[in-house]
Amino acid sequence: MTLFQRSLKRSLDLSASLAGILALLIPGAVLAALVRLSSPGPVFFVQTRMGRHGRPFRCVKLRTMHVGAGAGGPITTATDSRVTPAGRFLRRHKLDEWPQLCNVLLGHMSLVGPRPDVPGYADRLEGDARRLLELRPGIMGPATLHFRDEEALLAAAADPQGYNDTVLWPKKVQLNLAYLDHWSLWTDIRLIVETLLPRSRTSP
Repeated sequence: MTLFQRSLKRSLDLSASLAGILALLIPGAVLAALVRLSSPGPVFFVQTRMGRHGRPFRCVKLRTMHVGAGAGGPITTATDSRVTPAGRFLRRHKLDEWPQLCNVLLGHMSLVGPRPDVPGYADRLEGDARRLLELRPGIMGPATLHFRDEEALLAAAADPQGYNDTVLWPKKVQLNLAYLDHWSLWTDIRLIVETLLPRSRTSP
C-alpha cells in the first residue's frame, strides 16, 4: 500500500471508530451488564494478539467464555461448552468485538484487515505471506466474511485444530493477500457493509 492509501485507510478508521464508540455507549453498557449477569468474572476479555509488523498488543473483547476457559486451547467450536449462554448470543452476532473499536482508535487495529491472531500464527508467516504484516489486524475482513460460520465448520471437523491449521488458516492467508494486493477505500466500505448485512459463506 502507498502512503496515500494508508492515510485514507487510517482516516476511515479514526472517523468510523470514534462514531461507533459514541453510538454504542448505551447499547455497549447493556451488553456489558449482560456479560456480568450471565456468569462470574470480568466484563472484558483482554488477550495478547499479534499486530502490524508482528508487534504484540492487548486486544479487548467482551468476555464470552467462563473464567479459566483459555486452558482448553485457542480453537473454539459452535458446541464448545466453555462458551457462556450470553457468549453464544454475542458471538453469533459478533457483538463481542465492539470494544476493539478502542483498539482501532489507538492504532493497534483497523476496521478492516486480517483478524488479529494469537502468537504462533501471524508471527510465523513465511515468504510472500509475510507481506500481511504490513497491515494492521482488523475487526472484520475478507476472511472473516468468507468464514462467518467458522465455529460451525470447526465443530463438524474430526480434528478442529488440524482442520484450522491445514485448511482454514492457509485459505485465510490467501484471501488476505488478495485483499492487500487489490486494496481500495471502496473495498473497505464494501466489506464493512457486507459484514453488517451478512450472507452465509461456509465453504473453505
